[in-house]
Amino acid sequence: MKQSRIPKFLAYIVPLIAVALFYGHNIASRAHARTQSGPPAQSAAAPPEQLGPEGQAVLRGTINSGKLAQLRWPDFSDYTKLVKEFYDSYGNSLPWVRGMQPTPQAQQVIALLLQADQKGLSVEDYDGPRWSDRLAKLKSPASQPSETDAVQFDVALTVCVMRYISDLHIGRVNPKHFDFGLDIRSKKYNLPQFVKTNVVDAPDVAAALVQVEPPYPGYQRTIQALHDYLAYAKEYNGPQLPAIQKTIAPGDSYAGVPQLIALLRVVGDLPADATVPADSTVYQGPLVDALKHFQARFGRTADGRITTQTLADLNVPLSTRVRQMQLTLERWRWLPLGLHAAPIVANIPEFRLRAYDENFKVALTMNVVVGKAYDHNTPVFEDSMQYVIFRPYWNVPYSIAKSEYLPKVARDPNYLSAKGFEVVNSRQEVVASGPVTGDVLQQLRAGKLFIRQAPGPKNALGLVKFIFPNDYSVYMHDTPAQEFFAKSRRDFSHGCIRLEKPVDLAVWVLRDNPGWNADRVRAAINGSPNQQVNLAHPSPVLIVYATAIVTEDGTVHFYDDIYGHDATLEKVLDKGYPYPG
Repeated sequence: MKQSRIPKFLAYIVPLIAVALFYGHNIASRAHARTQSGPPAQSAAAPPEQLGPEGQAVLRGTINSGKLAQLRWPDFSDYTKLVKEFYDSYGNSLPWVRGMQPTPQAQQVIALLLQADQKGLSVEDYDGPRWSDRLAKLKSPASQPSETDAVQFDVALTVCVMRYISDLHIGRVNPKHFDFGLDIRSKKYNLPQFVKTNVVDAPDVAAALVQVEPPYPGYQRTIQALHDYLAYAKEYNGPQLPAIQKTIAPGDSYAGVPQLIALLRVVGDLPADATVPADSTVYQGPLVDALKHFQARFGRTADGRITTQTLADLNVPLSTRVRQMQLTLERWRWLPLGLHAAPIVANIPEFRLRAYDENFKVALTMNVVVGKAYDHNTPVFEDSMQYVIFRPYWNVPYSIAKSEYLPKVARDPNYLSAKGFEVVNSRQEVVASGPVTGDVLQQLRAGKLFIRQAPGPKNALGLVKFIFPNDYSVYMHDTPAQEFFAKSRRDFSHGCIRLEKPVDLAVWVLRDNPGWNADRVRAAINGSPNQQVNLAHPSPVLIVYATAIVTEDGTVHFYDDIYGHDATLEKVLDKGYPYPG
């Protein structure tokens, strides 16, 4: 990939980000704790602007109404209580205005708001184009600003900075709005206190706000990739690549070769020093290798052939890729803080699982199979892995039994026994292990009896499953259907997550259990049925949904929005403030 490009205005921020990454995941946790009491505010050059009775009435009226017409998104009713608390703490004076002039900190805040796009946010959301006129009105002696002008400026900045800090820290939309099992409540700042303590009189506002963002390296890599793609989108604005009548193989002629060269150079798949004929239309040489690299980044089969799917990927505007990163950054901000216990993260659109060590380095990675799109989506949530079961039974969920198994049993009473299933009651006592009688079938249909599959290599859960108790009844497990892991798109399950390397994961999660090395894990897999082993230290589990991933080597990957979660989030964000909280 290309070397990262850092805009000049970020030059002073990058070292601070590096410091944040050096200290790791504890920074945000410490910052959150610090804001509950907070250090004393640094002394200001002048006291906040005091208002007369008329100015105070304007301020109170504006706050109580929860609306300010001058804002891009005038309705700040979801922040009314916070804004009131903020101004109450100043005795209804104006902290961003002193001597009827905007404070240096106000101007620093505005400079950051004007850079919101670099954080995956929208400058428009924080009144980007409006600040120049507001500053001019207060700064110019000829304009003779009134108290009303000062109040409107001050409240607008307060609302925008509170929105900005909250958006950077926990995202704009509450994930609960999408029925995701992620809870951002414990992460919320006391915004009035945070702004007063950390921003209003800060000598360096940018430094103060470094602590606000997620502390994870993957988030920071995505931020940097966003900067790159914002530049790429400006650099490359070529037309769509020409349509194809058949797959283009290496050595074939293709009219779009010059344009393909230009595109793959811009995004870094074709190295800058690669030698390709500028005027040739033959698809060959380094260009084929570049396309393979591109295909791999998009989760496709990297065969170097220009198929209909590859052409569609190439023709997606780079601005759309920017949007994917913006939506992914929103979801990064939903994640819990303080994941110090080596999390296990499964990314649904990527069909990939990673286990991280305590320093957020990837210790284990593997392909996974997730729930089918449209009818068996794997949910997005966080929980904690508590135990492992070797040679498990599979208790067939009633919905699956009713739709998939009972019709077959009705046609063939021996179907269950032939496939290694048995019928049990609510106490897991075997009722029938041979032919299913009409009475038993009736009780199965009524949900009074249940189907389970005996342990063994043919069991749908394979030889090991990993339990993190949750409201969705989802877990991770082995599978006898290994052929699915070779496919590029892997949504085939009923919602649970099938693992390509279950033994490796078992060794990893049991690494702190005395005596549980790889040999003992393999012995358990071939040993007694239904053996449960509790983890010495439960592991955080995150099931996430990110269609843009930047790996540790800096490579940017994009994936299909298989469940439509990106499209749904984009529609909500397009409506503007106030967002669902």
